[in-house]
Amino acid sequence: MTAQRVLVAYGTKNGSTAEIAEWVGAALREKGLDTDVLPAAEVGDPGGYDAVLLGSGLYAGRWRHDAVRLARHHRQALARRPVWLFSSGPLDASAGERDIPPAPGPARIAARVGARGHATFGGSLTEGARGFVARQIVKQGKGGDFRDRERIRRWAHSVAAELAEDSPEGPGG
Repeated sequence: MTAQRVLVAYGTKNGSTAEIAEWVGAALREKGLDTDVLPAAEVGDPGGYDAVLLGSGLYAGRWRHDAVRLARHHRQALARRPVWLFSSGPLDASAGERDIPPAPGPARIAARVGARGHATFGGSLTEGARGFVARQIVKQGKGGDFRDRERIRRWAHSVAAELAEDSPEGPGG
């Protein structure tokens, strides 16, 4: 019995989405999945994975270029396996209060690769953020950490459950 291989790839500017990706990876491993967590720019061919979770921080409603490029360059490989997308970005509690639909760019990616789902998680923008606009947001007191680690974990567990249902060996392996 071989554990399914899962790739969690991400685009990030200030590291917040990288942490979310690591949390997702840890939750998938809790469910027995062989999981790699990599920056989107470092992913070669995702064809060696049984499933892919791809995410990015949202900046002005757009994903990071490296995450978009991964989806575009490997569209066919992604379309042949289960894919889920996630975005991080709202700098308020809204992502924890209701499901937020994907921004237009991630929605197009979801349609192109046949993604099974998309989740939007709260973002984090704290002291030391890179970029003029980011620093101004923090300076104005509008930053903070709005990520909900338990919600992220539950989402990853739901993905693992769906993968288990798809497995030829059935749920549980």
